[in-house]
Amino acid sequence: MKPLAYLKVLDFTRVLAGPYCTAMLADDGADVIKVEPPAGDDYRHIGPFLKDGASSLFDKVNHGKRSLTLDLANDDDRTIALALAGKADVLVENFRPGVAAKLGVGFEALHKLNPKLIYASISGFGQTGPMAHRPAYDIIIQAMSGIMTVTGEPDGPPTLIGESIADVTAGVFATNAILTALIQRGITGHGQHLDISMLESMLKLQPLIAARLHATGKTPTRVGNRHGISAPFGAFQAQDGTFVLAVLNDKLFKAMAEVIGQPAIIADPRFATDPLRFEHEATLRSLIQNWSLHQTAAQAVEALMKAGVPAAEVLDAKQAQGHARSPNNLAPAPKLDEHGPAIRANPTNAWNTL
Repeated sequence: MKPLAYLKVLDFTRVLAGPYCTAMLADDGADVIKVEPPAGDDYRHIGPFLKDGASSLFDKVNHGKRSLTLDLANDDDRTIALALAGKADVLVENFRPGVAAKLGVGFEALHKLNPKLIYASISGFGQTGPMAHRPAYDIIIQAMSGIMTVTGEPDGPPTLIGESIADVTAGVFATNAILTALIQRGITGHGQHLDISMLESMLKLQPLIAARLHATGKTPTRVGNRHGISAPFGAFQAQDGTFVLAVLNDKLFKAMAEVIGQPAIIADPRFATDPLRFEHEATLRSLIQNWSLHQTAAQAVEALMKAGVPAAEVLDAKQAQGHARSPNNLAPAPKLDEHGPAIRANPTNAWNTL
C-alpha cells in the first residue's frame, strides 16, 4: 500500500505548478479528484499532442487523478464542491488571489466547514502584498528570481533554464508544505492555510547564489558550464562529446590528477586548496582537456569513475529518459480518469458525498 493511500485531495488547480503538486500526491497513493471548469484545464488544449489527440503535457502532470467538471458559478455545482471539500483532507488551488473566495471555496468558508482541511494556495507572488495580483508564468518568475542572470555563458545574455523550473519548484515546495502540515494536524487536529509563492520558491532554490551574495556582497554572475566557487567542477570536451566531472575536495583532486597523467599538480601551491583551484580554473581546465581530447567521453568517464572521481557523459533528453531503469520512469503513466459523469452517477466514487 502506498503511503498516502488514505489521503483525499481536492484539486482545483490548472496548468503546471498546482497539477504537478497534486500529481506527486497521487503518485504516493492519494485519491485526487481534479475539479475542472466546463472548458477544462488550459493544458488539455496545449501540445505536444499524442496520437489520440490528448495533450502529452496535460497527461504528464495529471496522471493518476480522477476528473470532475464543475461550474463553480452554478449553485448546484458549488454544492457538490462544498460536499467534497467537507470530506477532503487536502485542497489545492491556484486561482488568482481572491478568486477562490469569490467562488465560495476560499479558505475561510471551507475552514468553517472542515476545520481539519489542509488548504494550499499556489500563486506567483503570494496571497498578500503589492505584487499579489500580478499575473505570473514560469518565464516571469525566472526573470524576477535572478536565476536567469546566473545561467549561461559569461559573455552571453541572461538565459532561461530549459524547463519550467519555477512552476515545478513551486509544486515541489507545495507538496512539502502539505506533508508537513499533515504531520502537524496529526498532533493538533487542526488544518491550516498554506501560502506558496512561485517567486519565493525560486529564491529558496538558490542556496549557492545566496551564499555567494551573503559572503562577498557581490552580485553573482554567469560562469557558464562550471561551478561558481569550486574547481575543477564542470563540463569538459572529449573527442566525441562532452562530459562533466566534480572535484570538491583534496582526495578527489589527487585522484583526478593521477588519472589525467599530471601527478605533479598535486604538490603545486596554486592548487593547494579549493579556493586556489577555483582561482586558477583556466589552467586546470587546459590540463584536463589536454588529456580528455584524446579520449572519447565514455573513456574519460570510465577512467575517472574507476578512480572514484564523480563523472558523467552529457546526455540529451531522449538518452536521459531511456537511461533510467526505475519502473516508475519507464512505465507509461496512468491516464487521468475521465469519471465526471461516473462520479455523479455513483457517489461512492467521490467519497460518498454526492
